[in-house]
Amino acid sequence: MFLNCFLSLMELLLITILRGLAIGVLISAPMGPIGVLCIQRSLNKGRWSGFFTGIGAALSDIIYCLLTGLGMSFIIDFIETNQDIIQILGSIVLFVFGIYLIKKNPTSSLKPASEKKNTYTQDFATGFLLTFSNPLILFLIIGLFARFNFLQQDMSIYISMAGFLFIIIGAILWWLLITFFVSAVRSHFNVRSMWLVNRIIGIIIAIMSLFGLFWGIKNYFFN
Repeated sequence: MFLNCFLSLMELLLITILRGLAIGVLISAPMGPIGVLCIQRSLNKGRWSGFFTGIGAALSDIIYCLLTGLGMSFIIDFIETNQDIIQILGSIVLFVFGIYLIKKNPTSSLKPASEKKNTYTQDFATGFLLTFSNPLILFLIIGLFARFNFLQQDMSIYISMAGFLFIIIGAILWWLLITFFVSAVRSHFNVRSMWLVNRIIGIIIAIMSLFGLFWGIKNYFFN
């Protein structure tokens, strides 16, 4: 019995870690103003300038994730009781966001590069403040939490902490990957290709939301 409990705990931990990584990447991946700024700095001032800008954004994201998690923990019974409805609503929110990403041209946020050299601390601070000043990210986070069923009633505080830790790890891995890629192809990189990145991420989010919407409707109306 102890072995079964241990294996169940390890399975829940692994699932939570994978969900945390996915949420961290999906929060960071859309190319809004912070993505444009990160790539712009990687092109103009080097990989690490863009990376520290992304790390500032990741810190802001995890703060909003913690606030969302704390707020959702107070209504965990409601979430468990209405899980299918929440999944349906969360999937609709994600679908709308995915369509928005597909249609939005991120280069509209592009500004002329500044000649002034920022320190990494300044890069980090601007990334944090630019992201933190946009509380609308909460709607995306709530949608992702609902879609991935990230907070469950039987989760211990340690598993929850692991999930939040891997959200920020997922975000860091994304910014590390994108700044490495931009630096590697800087001589051939066209900033307008960010529109293509947005479309790919938007399509992925839209497809995921449609699956969530299907299963939510199926469980609510036919079970």
